[in-house]
Amino acid sequence: MAAGSSDRLGELLVKENLISASQLMKAQEAVRREGGRLSANLTKLGFIKEAELTSFLSKQYGVPSIDLSSFEIDPDIIRLIPKDVAEKHSVIPVNKVGSSLIIAMSDPSNIFAIDDIKFLTGYNIEVVVAAEPAIKESIEKYYQNESMQMSDVLADFEDEDVEVVSEEDNLNLSELEKSSADAPVVKLVNLILMEAIKKGASDIHIEPYEKNLRVRYRVDGVLQEQMKPPIKLRNAISSRIKIMASLDIAERRLPQDGRIKLKYGKGQDMEYRVSVLPTLFGEKVVLRLLDKSNLQLDMTKLGFGEKQLGDFKKAIHQPFGMVLVTGPTGSGKTTTLYSALAELNQITENISTAEDPVEFSIGGINQVQMHDEIGLNFAAALRSFLRQDPDIIMVGEIRDFETAEIAIKAALTGHLVLSTLHTNDAPSTVSRLLNMGIEPFLVASALNAILAQRLARKICSECKVEDKVNVQALLDIGVNPDMANGMKVCKGAGCGVCGNTGYKGRVALYEIMVMKDELKDFVLNGASTSELKREAIRLGMQTLRMSAIQKIADGVTTIEESLRVTASDTN
Repeated sequence: MAAGSSDRLGELLVKENLISASQLMKAQEAVRREGGRLSANLTKLGFIKEAELTSFLSKQYGVPSIDLSSFEIDPDIIRLIPKDVAEKHSVIPVNKVGSSLIIAMSDPSNIFAIDDIKFLTGYNIEVVVAAEPAIKESIEKYYQNESMQMSDVLADFEDEDVEVVSEEDNLNLSELEKSSADAPVVKLVNLILMEAIKKGASDIHIEPYEKNLRVRYRVDGVLQEQMKPPIKLRNAISSRIKIMASLDIAERRLPQDGRIKLKYGKGQDMEYRVSVLPTLFGEKVVLRLLDKSNLQLDMTKLGFGEKQLGDFKKAIHQPFGMVLVTGPTGSGKTTTLYSALAELNQITENISTAEDPVEFSIGGINQVQMHDEIGLNFAAALRSFLRQDPDIIMVGEIRDFETAEIAIKAALTGHLVLSTLHTNDAPSTVSRLLNMGIEPFLVASALNAILAQRLARKICSECKVEDKVNVQALLDIGVNPDMANGMKVCKGAGCGVCGNTGYKGRVALYEIMVMKDELKDFVLNGASTSELKREAIRLGMQTLRMSAIQKIADGVTTIEESLRVTASDTN
C-alpha cells in the first residue's frame, strides 16, 4: 500500500471513529520502524480487528469482502499468479468465472497492482477485499505446496555438473550413475513426473534431437510441449528414469520396458509404464500414466447413449459368445473392457484375463501378464485358461489367426469372451476376422456384438459459450437438414483452466453393432463392409459420426473434434 493511500486510510479510520488519532500515530511509527503496511500494523497492535477493517474497506471501495480462513482455493487458481507477484502486491487469486479472475486484496485502490495482474494473467480482474494478515497467511499456506518451477531446478545446475556421455561403446557406467543421481537431475525428473499428474496428462514424451531436448505431455489426447531442458541432460534424465524403472542403464542399443510406482500427496499412488527407445540422437522415453483413482468403471458415465448402453449390457450378459471392442491406440478400449469386467465381476464367476501389459489390477479377477520372450503369448494363455474352468475370458488383443481361432472356439463352447481389435469401425471388424482366416460361419455364430469407439475432447465447462451456427458445416458432417436449422452449438472461449485450448477432459463416442440374425445372414453370404454398415444402420445402429453429432447437439463437443476423430458415413 503506497504512503499516500496509507495516510488516507488512517485518516478515514479516525474519521469513522474506528481508531483514535493516537493509535494512528503509534501504527505509523511502527511502519517507519519495522516496515510493513499500515493496515497490517493496526491489526497487529490490536487497534482494530481484521473483520472490522475488511468490513470498512468493503464499504469504502464498494467491493465485497471475503473470509479467507473459511474459503478453500483450488491449486489451479493459485498457479495463475506467481508467488512473488502475490507477495509484492499483497493479493491472492481466489476464483475464476469465465474470463474474469477474482483476487483478494488488502488495498482495492491499488490500480497498479490490478493492471499488473491483468497484464500477467490475461484475465479481467474483479476485486474482493481481505485483511492483509489473512492474505499473507493464505500465501504461505497455498504457495508452500506448489512444486518448484523449471527455472528453479535448472538454476541448481552448473555447467560442469552433467556432460553428454560419449556415444562410444566404452560407456563409463560410474559417471552415468553419478550424473543421474545428482540432486538437480532427481529434482528435474520428479518435476516432470509430478507436473504430468497436475495437468491430467495421459503420457509423457521425452525426446532428444540433434540440438535440443523436448518434453511433451499428452493432455486430452493432444500432445503439448511442456519444457525444453538443456540437451546435455539427455543421458542423465533417461538414466535416472531407467534406474527408477529397474532397467539396465548400460543397454542403450535395444528398446526396454518397465514400470515406476510413485507415492505422492497424502498416500496417493501413481504408476508409470515406461518405454525406452534408442533413436538417432539418444534414447526417447515415453511414460504412460496409470492412475487407478481415475479409472472409470461405471459404464453409465462413459458416454454411452441410452440405447447403446442397453445393447452393450445385453451383449456382455449373454452366457456365451464374443464381444469385441475396436479402435486405435488411446481410444479408451481398456477402460471400456475394465468397466465391463467390473459389471460382470461376481462371486459366482471365474474371470481370467490375458493382458499385455496389465494396466490396472482389479480384485476378484485373475489377470495374467504376457511374456512373449518365454512363449507366454495370448494363444498360450487362452489354451491354459480353458483348462482352468473359466466362465469369462478377456484377451487383451486378437493379433493373429491362432489367437482368433482359440477365442472363437471358446466363445462357441459356453464361455463369454471379451477382446479388442484395431479396426476403423464396427462393420470392418468382420472383414478383419475373415482376412485372418476365420470361417464366415464361425464369425457369424460366435459374435454377440462389436463396439467401436473414439475419444473426443469435451468443451471446457469454465469457458463454454454458445457459438455462431454454421449450417453448411453441420450439413457437411452429416447433420439432418431439419436438425441443422434449429441446432445450437457451443465452443470453449479459452481460459486458464483449459490452458486456453477451449477443451477440458474427454468423452467417448460409441458405435455398437449388435449381431442380429439379418447381419449374420449378410456375413454368411459374403457381404462387403459397406453392405454390412448399411444394413446395421437400417437395423438401428448409431455410427461414430452420429454419436459425435449427438454430442455436438448436447453441447459436449465441437464440429472440429467430430471431424478430427470420426469419419464420414458416406463415401
